[in-house]
Amino acid sequence: MNVKIKKFDVNVDVKTKGIEFEVRTPDGKAQLGDCCLTMTGLTWCPGKTSKKNGITVKWPEFIDLLSSRDSLRRAVKAAKNPPQN
Repeated sequence: MNVKIKKFDVNVDVKTKGIEFEVRTPDGKAQLGDCCLTMTGLTWCPGKTSKKNGITVKWPEFIDLLSSRDSLRRAVKAAKNPPQN
């Protein structure tokens, strides 16, 4: 992946505006989305989605997801294979 910092509005601590990362394909041609990191959590904005319409995960949830390799594998598997209605 090609990841760039789009916005760097921090002094020392991450504030409410946070840091915004632009995520592109490895060749840099297509924008996959933006990842916004704030003091309250992470927000993934696929494609050109605005931050207010992005998918937010709070820090405790993020920590739970990455608490072990097994929990991460299960979360990724569930995301790739959602249940059929």
